[in-house]
Amino acid sequence: MGVGLWVSLLVAFGCLFGVLDATAGDADPLYRYTLHDMYLNTRNCVVQCEKTGNIGDHSIQHCEFSFTGVPRNGSWYMQEPLYLQWKQLNCRSDCRYYCMMQSEYQREKLGLGPAKYHGKWPFKRVFVFQEPLSAVLSAFNLLMHFIGWLTFFILVSYKLPLRPQSRRTYYEYTGLWHIYGLLSMNAWYWSAIFHTRDFDLTEKLDYSSAVAVLGYSLILSLLRIFNVKDEASRVMFAAPILAFVTTHILYLNFYEMDYGWNMKVCLVMGVSQILMWVIWGGVTRHPSRFKLWTAMLGCALAMLLEIYDFPPFHGYVDAHALWHATTIPLTYLWWSFIKDDAKFRTSTLVKKVK
Repeated sequence: MGVGLWVSLLVAFGCLFGVLDATAGDADPLYRYTLHDMYLNTRNCVVQCEKTGNIGDHSIQHCEFSFTGVPRNGSWYMQEPLYLQWKQLNCRSDCRYYCMMQSEYQREKLGLGPAKYHGKWPFKRVFVFQEPLSAVLSAFNLLMHFIGWLTFFILVSYKLPLRPQSRRTYYEYTGLWHIYGLLSMNAWYWSAIFHTRDFDLTEKLDYSSAVAVLGYSLILSLLRIFNVKDEASRVMFAAPILAFVTTHILYLNFYEMDYGWNMKVCLVMGVSQILMWVIWGGVTRHPSRFKLWTAMLGCALAMLLEIYDFPPFHGYVDAHALWHATTIPLTYLWWSFIKDDAKFRTSTLVKKVK
């Protein structure tokens, strides 16, 4: 479960509230129609920008090329540089961005607050970073998971005693936590990429990675809470969940990116896990149950940042970015609990052997 669970769960909440308020800015006439006299307040800003490559006095460099990267008035071999194509900066994305900024400027002059465009708040870009603070904080979360996983690996492999015959760890869930660490790092990696450049591929990779770590967390939660050690029993626990999660990911990627349905799926899996972990910590009287409860309480409070969604302060800091900031210490706390659990189980098994 852990922070990986809440990564997916809160992303789902973010999707829900994003969809509910997605049309506010898109329907804004100030976004659809420029107030510049050149267009006489009747022409669509984005369409005109794509045709002319200009928004007022501002020239859009990428509109010199078509969406395939080929110059509009040039030879096929004079393609847009690869680094620009890789960043997915093109005429349409730049036109949408500058029209959005122009609309927000006009709204501010009229005393109106920010509105959402295409389901997102109007963030100010920094170089290629669409949401710079969220991207940086996602990278920090990735780093925290790497440090947590690495210290766990060193602990179970070199600091705790190993089984004399097989030289394997006493802790029965070592391999499962290794996989969890890798999936969590993968989820935060694609989160950082998605917040850097938001387009169809990065969105699907981000959501798929989040759902994958959530589904795996559910499996791992059941195996640890019910103390399932036999391989055949583990397969029986994992198979139906793995099949469902795989089907859900395929549905999102190849049929429909249904944010509402994805939110419901993540919510059910997430709530079931949080309840199981909290109850298990109390029933078993685990020596590190207070770390577990603190991490769960912190995640629950952090979820309020996703529910209380507000526009970015000065175009940079929004509720989602603050949530990314809160998960950094929670990640450290969660991996600390995992390491304590490894020490506790190892100590118990060593005593039994003796």
